[in-house]
Amino acid sequence: MPGARFDGLDLATLRSRKSEKWHSYPDDVLPAWVAEMDFPIAEPIRRTLDEALQRWDVGYPIKPGKTGIREAFADRMAERFGWTIDPGEIEVVSEVVQALYLALGSLTAPGEGAVVQTPIYPPFLQGVEEMGRRLVENRLVQKSGGWEIDFEALESSIDPETRAFLLCNPHNPSGRVLTRVELERIAEIVLAHDLVVVADEIHADLTFDGRTHIPFASLGPEVASQTLTLNSASKSFNIAGLRCAVAHFGSPSLRKRFETQYSRHVRGGINMPGLYATIAAWREGQPWLDEAVGYLEANRNFLTDELARRFPGIRCEPAQGTYLAWLDCSGLEWTGSPARRFLDRGKVALSEGGNFGSGFEHFVRLNFATSREILSAVLDRMETAIQDPG
Repeated sequence: MPGARFDGLDLATLRSRKSEKWHSYPDDVLPAWVAEMDFPIAEPIRRTLDEALQRWDVGYPIKPGKTGIREAFADRMAERFGWTIDPGEIEVVSEVVQALYLALGSLTAPGEGAVVQTPIYPPFLQGVEEMGRRLVENRLVQKSGGWEIDFEALESSIDPETRAFLLCNPHNPSGRVLTRVELERIAEIVLAHDLVVVADEIHADLTFDGRTHIPFASLGPEVASQTLTLNSASKSFNIAGLRCAVAHFGSPSLRKRFETQYSRHVRGGINMPGLYATIAAWREGQPWLDEAVGYLEANRNFLTDELARRFPGIRCEPAQGTYLAWLDCSGLEWTGSPARRFLDRGKVALSEGGNFGSGFEHFVRLNFATSREILSAVLDRMETAIQDPG
């Protein structure tokens, strides 16, 4: 039965994990916050890691160019997304967030502007602030059917000291998967203003309803020349703790600026098991991923239906990708943080909306990458919190 391996997940086993998701709250709290799946990993990944451990292969990794990971990523981009790239244009990094910080530090100067489309994955905002860059906010607009880009506001927000555009597609937390028309419009703007694009495409494999992700750099050579693409198997194959990601440089000049600013030792070493697991995921894990995406899409549909039926005070545009739901709780007419109320009165942990941008304090983000039973329990606890008059 498709998806059967994702049903009946054992809470005791999940709570025995040492991951952030399952160890940030007491045992009476059901976590549905950080973007980590509860599912078992794909068999090719488990087998590859077992084989490495059997030969005690946890020493220093050889240079990434000799591991095959660059070729695995290039082949995957060509096969799944029709994007042909040279493996030699790829660098291996420990994680997408690390590379985002490094990109800001090497491709922009202190005080220069970086466009960020809010609501957004919090490290985007944190990276701009902590690296001493200036936030150029382009707020997405909530409309029936999904969140949309305000292109007029985007163009008007860019000034001569704006140097970068931080793109998140598929978008976290809204779940939007941008169309070719939207991406081409962004491309026109960034080319007109000579902006470097840092494209976080870590959720590229997680799209629903027959949609296909379009890598931004695949729009053409001119666009690619100004684009640094970041990706990883960590989200789609649930191996974030293995710390392995890739960065594709669309031009030698971008790569030179990146590598001149930060040597390999500053960027940190790569995890040997992470290299093995990532290659196994990209080379052999697609059957597992197909099953997982089907299960996630069914969970998305179940969640959307239940919210409409049981939670009239919550608005949610169905996610087109990722495994995250962005819930507008303003209709509940609560004062203070809805995430705090759901935690205190329902014992369910959701992500604080305010962390995704100013003005989104009445939102919460819900991770639906779990079994249907656990997702149902999450919703029951949310309902309990809503019904609590205290």
